[in-house]
Amino acid sequence: MVEFRCTVCNYIYTEVREGEFDSLPEDWRCPVCNALKSAFVRLNPEFHEKIDKTVSDVFVAQLVEWGVRYVFGIPGTSTLGLVDALRRNRSIRYIQVRHEASAAFMASAIGKLTGHPAVCMAVAGPGASNLTTGLMDAALDKAPVIAVTGQVETYRIGTGANQEIDQHSLFESVSVYNMTLTGPKGTPEVVRQAVRHAIIRRGVSHIDIPRDVQSLECQEEVRPLRGSIAPGISLPSEYHLRMAADIINGSMRPVIIAGFGALEASESILELAEKIDAPIVATFRGKGIVDNDHPLYMGCHGSIGTAAASEAVRRSDLLIVVGASYSDLTQIPGKRTVQVDFDPLMIARRHPVEAGLTGNSSMVIPALIPLVHEKRRDEYLDELGRLKEEWFRLLESEADPEIKPLRPQYIIKVLNRAVDDDAIISLDVGENVWWFGRNFSMKSSQKLLLSGYLGSMGYGLPAALAARLEFPDRQVVCITGDGGFSMVMAEFLTAVKYRLPVKVFILNNSNLAMIMQEQRVEGYPVWQTELQDCDFAGFAENCGGRGIGVDDPSELEDATSDALSADEPVIVDIKTDPRRFI
Repeated sequence: MVEFRCTVCNYIYTEVREGEFDSLPEDWRCPVCNALKSAFVRLNPEFHEKIDKTVSDVFVAQLVEWGVRYVFGIPGTSTLGLVDALRRNRSIRYIQVRHEASAAFMASAIGKLTGHPAVCMAVAGPGASNLTTGLMDAALDKAPVIAVTGQVETYRIGTGANQEIDQHSLFESVSVYNMTLTGPKGTPEVVRQAVRHAIIRRGVSHIDIPRDVQSLECQEEVRPLRGSIAPGISLPSEYHLRMAADIINGSMRPVIIAGFGALEASESILELAEKIDAPIVATFRGKGIVDNDHPLYMGCHGSIGTAAASEAVRRSDLLIVVGASYSDLTQIPGKRTVQVDFDPLMIARRHPVEAGLTGNSSMVIPALIPLVHEKRRDEYLDELGRLKEEWFRLLESEADPEIKPLRPQYIIKVLNRAVDDDAIISLDVGENVWWFGRNFSMKSSQKLLLSGYLGSMGYGLPAALAARLEFPDRQVVCITGDGGFSMVMAEFLTAVKYRLPVKVFILNNSNLAMIMQEQRVEGYPVWQTELQDCDFAGFAENCGGRGIGVDDPSELEDATSDALSADEPVIVDIKTDPRRFI
């Protein structure tokens, strides 16, 4: 007997003799999945010699050639060909997650950490739609990501097939590149364009691949990365640099505001600040721009910042804003401003500026430094130093180690002392972010991961897993609330499965505490913000990891030390006071 395999459902059809399959009518269909006769391939040695590469093989090989190292996802019916190609390719790592939103969050975190894309992959329909929250996080925070979705067979598109949705339209608003791969020809080029767009335009590229296309023969050659990506804009003109320098030289009370886009220029920012004796204020995402105990650092600006930073900005006569997007939470005021950003659309986004410099901050600031005059402003810095000392005294007085349940201020103080100087800290969204921004003193050697513009709960744990994959020799700490953690708590099983020793500290106040506070501030009754309590430490043990419960302040330091020294995934469940300053 001769065997034929359906490339759609992998059914092996053996009920024919030599030559009989060709005599079947063209509209004959697979008895299992109803695919047309054209979806079948003959299984014999001659066939296997001829079909040595599929579209999926070439697709994955092209990703590898362009430096993509991770694919996050859940296998499913419409991605079987792609998943099998990943299985056979030893140069890329597939990480199975428990929910597609986590796959997208993890890919977004890789993009934020490295500037290079990872892949999140999902099946057609619900898998694809589940990706969208994490992809929107990447899009808004300008993190390169490649989203790959399976699709129903090409002959079933538009027929209302099971799990068929219009995925091209679904991803259009979130993508900088959005393409359906309809056949073998051009497979490497579609991947190439997706990676180029993700890197150069700092966003999400989406590729949709129908199920039958994935198994088709493909003899296309993989294209090399070299010579395929041009460098971006690096420096503004000499005229505009000198104009900005003249404005800075005429200032009496300058303040440097550093955002996420300034992190790549941290050493130059500090050199500029020290040359002109200017204090440094960070946005929340730029919090690690310099060591937070540096004399020139005043803290974060905005609603999750410090009073000292806000007062320094209020008293300034010039803002030098580098790599900040002027979000409504940062609350940068309209003042005389010199602004630096790689994106021309960010220049004067909220307020007119005296000078706008378009380019990479790591290039622009070093070019600006020789043009500014060295200044000593002892009286100005002494005045700001007193503001900072008052702020630190306030923080110290709030971090009372005796109050029970534990106060967030004390929890952050203990973590501040305990985590490594080069730790990667992943934050979830909720009141834990407020306490971290206000009370945690970062080192410039530490990295911070968070869902910035989207502000999505559930980001913290998936991002921590991605960070540990990318930086296996660094300590990775996730600080989260019980609300955010419970949205993605199944991913702790992912940490255990892949032996990723992330350390999760849950500020467990049995509340959506930030929403509760907003209800009070805006005059609404406190309602539906209480959360059912959960034994998260017990959950960690049930998953095969380590769980530590803390409900007394005297236990916190030892519990933190034990967790950070463990070589396995750990959850520290800290019973926390949901009240702020009562």
